[in-house]
Amino acid sequence: MTDVPALPTVWRPRTTRVVAYATAGIIMLGMIVLAVVVAPQFKTLDRVLMIAFGLLVAWILHMLARCRVAADDTGLTVVNAFRTRRLEWPEVVDVTMSIGEPWPTLDLADGTSIGAMGINGAEKALAARQLAELRTLVQTKGEAPNPR
Repeated sequence: MTDVPALPTVWRPRTTRVVAYATAGIIMLGMIVLAVVVAPQFKTLDRVLMIAFGLLVAWILHMLARCRVAADDTGLTVVNAFRTRRLEWPEVVDVTMSIGEPWPTLDLADGTSIGAMGINGAEKALAARQLAELRTLVQTKGEAPNPR
């Protein structure tokens, strides 16, 4: 069994953040350069729209990069791309992640489940450690320990 991590703690994917922010920077730089050096038949509005498109893509990439799972004494905050959900410890029944899944699934007491995009399955060793820590917290902080 994994040691219980010190609280508060935050789990976030490393590679996803680096790739998303680097890509956003490259796209913004490319759109700005394109807007400046584009052929003269493009008007000012066209150039502004190019930069606006770059900003839209950068915003979407930021929303993907901000994903995280934060744990404190009272529960979990799951920040996915476009939704944030606060869960108390007794609400989380189990954490599962099969081989090949992109992120773990939190099974909730009300019978529903949500993905936790803050733990990225592509980062195998890091994801395994983060998943083990999260499972340990769910087992120790929940109402009843999960027999594994």
